[in-house]
Amino acid sequence: MIRRLFPAPLLSLALLAIWLVLTRDVSLGQVLLGALVATIVPRMTQSLRPTPVRIRHLGVAFRLFMQVGWDVIVWNWRVLLGTLASRDKLPRGGFVTVPLDLRDPSGLAVLAAIMCVIPGTIWSEIALDRSALLVHIFDLGDPQDEIELIKTRYERPLMEIFE
Repeated sequence: MIRRLFPAPLLSLALLAIWLVLTRDVSLGQVLLGALVATIVPRMTQSLRPTPVRIRHLGVAFRLFMQVGWDVIVWNWRVLLGTLASRDKLPRGGFVTVPLDLRDPSGLAVLAAIMCVIPGTIWSEIALDRSALLVHIFDLGDPQDEIELIKTRYERPLMEIFE
């Protein structure tokens, strides 16, 4: 019964919180209206969520989150230095093709988000069979090192989390 009323309880809680933050009002009327929105919207959009996501190792997910946060800070600094570099030390961008072992659609979506969030990298293309990923790197060193970095730092934890 509860699952039918709240098919995505975390989404409902997030919607209620966002509603209250945006209205800047915690009166009974706004709480009830927010609760109504938080109840109806997830039910109306249930068919848009393809499969429920199961996070198998929460600790690994937390470590990955912290790693990505650190990488964002480091790469922001590297991109800044690269844009301020003299002509002879300009960064050399390039593409690498990363062979993928990750198959879970949710894991691939998170990998795409990570590659787009980290400054200096961008997810450019994925093979139709999801076997390889094309990534552009702002300051490409050894391509094999970059591929191994992506696989060990991001893909393997995502496989532990989602597969």
